[in-house]
Amino acid sequence: MADSIFIGKGEEHPQALVLKRANRHGLIAGATGTGKTVTLQTLAEGFSREGVPVFLADVKGDIAGMAMAGSSAAGWTAKRAAEIGVTDYDYAANPVIFWDLFGEQGHPVRTTISEMGPLLLARLMGLNDTQEGVLSVAFRYADDLGLLLLDLKDLQAMLSFCADNAGELASKYGNVTKATIGIIQRQLLQLESQGATHFFGEPALDIHDFMHVDGNGMGHVNILAADKLMQSPRLYASFLLWLLSELFETLPEIGDPDKPKLVFFFDEAHLLFDEAPAALLDKVEQVVRLVRSKGVGVYFISQNPIDIPEKVAGQLGNRVQHALRAFTPRDQKAVQSAAQTFRANPRVDVATAITELKVGEALVSLLQADGAPSMVERTLIVPPRSRVGPITAAEREAIERGSPYGDKYRQGVDRESAYEKLNAKAVAAAEKAEQTATELAAQKQATLQAKLDAAEAAAAAKQAAAAARAEAAARRAQPASFTEKLIQSTMRSAASSAGRQLTTRLLRGLLGGLLK
Repeated sequence: MADSIFIGKGEEHPQALVLKRANRHGLIAGATGTGKTVTLQTLAEGFSREGVPVFLADVKGDIAGMAMAGSSAAGWTAKRAAEIGVTDYDYAANPVIFWDLFGEQGHPVRTTISEMGPLLLARLMGLNDTQEGVLSVAFRYADDLGLLLLDLKDLQAMLSFCADNAGELASKYGNVTKATIGIIQRQLLQLESQGATHFFGEPALDIHDFMHVDGNGMGHVNILAADKLMQSPRLYASFLLWLLSELFETLPEIGDPDKPKLVFFFDEAHLLFDEAPAALLDKVEQVVRLVRSKGVGVYFISQNPIDIPEKVAGQLGNRVQHALRAFTPRDQKAVQSAAQTFRANPRVDVATAITELKVGEALVSLLQADGAPSMVERTLIVPPRSRVGPITAAEREAIERGSPYGDKYRQGVDRESAYEKLNAKAVAAAEKAEQTATELAAQKQATLQAKLDAAEAAAAAKQAAAAARAEAAARRAQPASFTEKLIQSTMRSAASSAGRQLTTRLLRGLLGGLLK
């Protein structure tokens, strides 16, 4: 079938995914070991051959084999192709680019704290509504102050700054308690211990680097090394949701193109929805529903179809259901639920067939050219043409060396952002406080010295006065010398003589006046 990807041989018709309907999303489900990974690899190869770039996560390390051509050593692949009737089956590699959040098995994948946003970060840290609200305040406050939040240390610094200014924030943004900020900071430390430090920073991933084709017109197959990342499932799920959101927000509206601009495979999809708050589920539903018109197809891979919420599952038009085991009540519910999602086929008892499917066999219902789902058919899936299984470290290194993005993302960049500015502000405040304290100390020292000087001067004056008084008293207490006595006697005689002369003159004057 032209403009489609052959998936396998149905009991009545060949099963092919129409490229024009591939952006209507899909689901690959089935129990462990039933063939989901092979189906995923087959679909990804088909898209790549049609010039459609692909992004997928390698959670077990066995998808990396898409970078290498398969071989007859596998045995079953050529046999399966012949059984299905594929006459042009030949082994071929795919143009693979490896990515890794930790930068160990591929190009580093980074984003900034601001691009991740408070909603996804709250999900990533497992925050409740109150804590998420405080985190949102920190983001808003950073925006108002013109502070960039790029990495974890920026967010830590911003939270500390909010704690120090909680009173000021309360009047403008609402109540912010230091206790709540402390909880968020502890969660950030846990996130850091899981390796999130590698993920947050610059240069941030340019989403368009996932959407290129090689010189032969084949779409790049972008494989995220996720075996280590799966040890932090919340980080894994949050990253993929962020990536999906970035596609939605960045790409232009194009309606229904003849083939997708990118196909996004979300393996272990249940991790996205486990314990997810209602706000996050609404976000996922919105993105899945609207990203279709951006030319992006999203395919969820999960062991159990009931892991996908109904609002999201209702958007998945292309379905491949591998075998399920009906051992528990939950398994039996999953079987019934899966059976009800297919367009009925009178010749297929879906509920029974789901438990009887062999490895590599699936129930398939795909959207037809007119957009209507095909009747479900029991289908033998075509094998991939690339290697099924892992690659060696040397093979991976050789592929990375030939990548066009090595130089772009290899070296991290730490430019001035909230941490540096707030740290500089704290240092300046500390220096100013130290200068003020030094000036105050100098003033106090000068005042004290002045008081000491005044006290010393007063004491010296008092001592001098006392000494003078003591000297005067001592002089009075000492007997007069002969000279002093002679002077004193002469002075007394002179004074007496002067007195007598004055008295005589006065008497003469008086008597003279009386006798006249």
